[in-house]
Amino acid sequence: MIQQMRLTSRQWLIVLHDLTVTAAAIVATFFIRFEDEQLRIHLDGIANFLPPFVVYAGFVYFAFGLYKAKWRFASLPDLGNIFRASAVLAVSLLVLDYILLSPNFYGTFYFGKITIALYWVLQMAFLGGPRVAYRYFRYTRIRHQAMEGESAPTLILGRAADAEVLLRAIESGAVKKIWPVGILSPSASDQGQSIRGITVQGYFAQLESIVGDLAARGTRVARVVLTPSALAPDAKPETILMQARRLGLTTSRLPSLDEGGEALRLAPVAVEDLLLRPSVKIDYRRLENFVKGKSVVVTGGGGSIGAEICDRVVAFGAARLLVVENSEPALYAVLETLAATQKPASVAGRLADVRDRERIFRLLAEFKPDIVFHAAALKHVPLLEQDWGEGIKTNVFGTINVADAAVAAGATAMVMISTDKAIEPVSVLGATKRFAEMYCQALDAESVRRGESGRTAMRLISVRFGNVLASNGSVVPKFKAQIEAGGPVTVTHPEMVRYFMTIREACDLVVSAASHALAPERTNVSVYVLNMGQPVKIVDLAERMIRLSGLEPGRDVDIVFTGIRPGERLNEILFTREETGSEIGIAGVVGAKPSHPSLEAMRAWLATLEQALVREERSAIYRVLRDAVPDFRGEVA
Repeated sequence: MIQQMRLTSRQWLIVLHDLTVTAAAIVATFFIRFEDEQLRIHLDGIANFLPPFVVYAGFVYFAFGLYKAKWRFASLPDLGNIFRASAVLAVSLLVLDYILLSPNFYGTFYFGKITIALYWVLQMAFLGGPRVAYRYFRYTRIRHQAMEGESAPTLILGRAADAEVLLRAIESGAVKKIWPVGILSPSASDQGQSIRGITVQGYFAQLESIVGDLAARGTRVARVVLTPSALAPDAKPETILMQARRLGLTTSRLPSLDEGGEALRLAPVAVEDLLLRPSVKIDYRRLENFVKGKSVVVTGGGGSIGAEICDRVVAFGAARLLVVENSEPALYAVLETLAATQKPASVAGRLADVRDRERIFRLLAEFKPDIVFHAAALKHVPLLEQDWGEGIKTNVFGTINVADAAVAAGATAMVMISTDKAIEPVSVLGATKRFAEMYCQALDAESVRRGESGRTAMRLISVRFGNVLASNGSVVPKFKAQIEAGGPVTVTHPEMVRYFMTIREACDLVVSAASHALAPERTNVSVYVLNMGQPVKIVDLAERMIRLSGLEPGRDVDIVFTGIRPGERLNEILFTREETGSEIGIAGVVGAKPSHPSLEAMRAWLATLEQALVREERSAIYRVLRDAVPDFRGEVA
């Protein structure tokens, strides 16, 4: 209570204002309601009544928190508090007049019902009027500065509810250097309406004509801002962006509140905003409850996936984070990025290679993590077909080192980031990832056995997903560079399809899967597959990116088919024939029961792999991979 009573100088000014207008409302009520002798009688008694009433009003205002609200953001909830506080004061006068004083001391009523009703109206006007006036003053000043300054005339694209979020941000000064001159909405019910003084001028398809009409009237539109509803697949955002760029308009997007972070900070429009499906809705409260206060290790934390996992676990309230990375520049970059978030988590980074078993054991033993996210991997299919031994060392033995070290350090869970290429693999990448999955599944089963004998059970799970838009090595950066160079854009095959998702969506669903694996009731699910919707043709993605650049495929930029590379196939598979996918109660994540050999069999294969690596016998390694992963169809070159 003492802390609540310590008001700032600005809050004291609000208190002084409210008490002053309370006295003014009483006096104004008497002058409006009474005349001549009745006015004199009421004014004579006001000196005894008014001071204690003003003090009482101060306590009422404090109870309703009128001093807390900033006037520049005065809103309906603030006016609602004024309504309730004024009603309490009016009812108090009614009780005072009709029950406590007047019948006993004056023989008649001092106020009367009409006077009290009049006072109630005046009190609300005296309290609310200056607040509304001040907000309008700030609004007009911001508008004047925007129109006179460097602010860009802007069209807002999206439904009314989305547009209002941005308009409020502009009015409050949270978003600067743009000034809305119109709204385009896909909704018929929005047409011709006005939202916070800005008119809905048409549909998305009318962008070009509306820009021309505004230019003819002296307003040259310089920017368009796409709200989440304008980025929905059915809104055809690539067409909007192509038109905008041909008109020379700067394009920005207003992030969805579901994305977290700076919800009102405008950002450039990127191809990852334009999935051919709606993004999965994430239960962020579940993730916060799961991660908060935990100690987390992320291997490969400098990569695109690992860095995003680091960002998410810090955002969800992890107490401690250890970033393990073998690239010094990548480790430095992710630590700098995490430091800029100013989150309370204790973040440390260590240079280490997951192949170095002793160092990984030592680091995890010292840190004592609750959860380990294993994102370190080699993942480029053609490179691993060529340097197959490196894939075995990192993807197989590196994973085993991390898994064994996590068990030895007493972690409650390890999450291995896997790939859809691990199912019926045709590449070294897929086979090594599937082998690593199977080892984690066998170790998870061993943990169950130990748990049944009284020892603490640990979870080791694998999470599979497909291509991550704009991640290191994905086709998106490659296509961007080819388009900027004038083409051609190279696609391996016209029927090549892949599953796609954004980095943030993938990482949030990885954490969601971990939260399910560590639920109080242990499930028999150790493989999780992210629901990525329908696969996308790579050629369609290429065409879309060309159009996003304001160009026409085949006319401005050619698409050339180069042929399937070693280790590639036309489409990916999400489950093995032995696995049966099932819903687990978390949107966007499907679980599967494990299918794996025994831990003893896995260790026997590992011993053979290790010997074959020393002798550089590729054929022997492929034999082991085929024995362990019967569906592996890779061929020795």
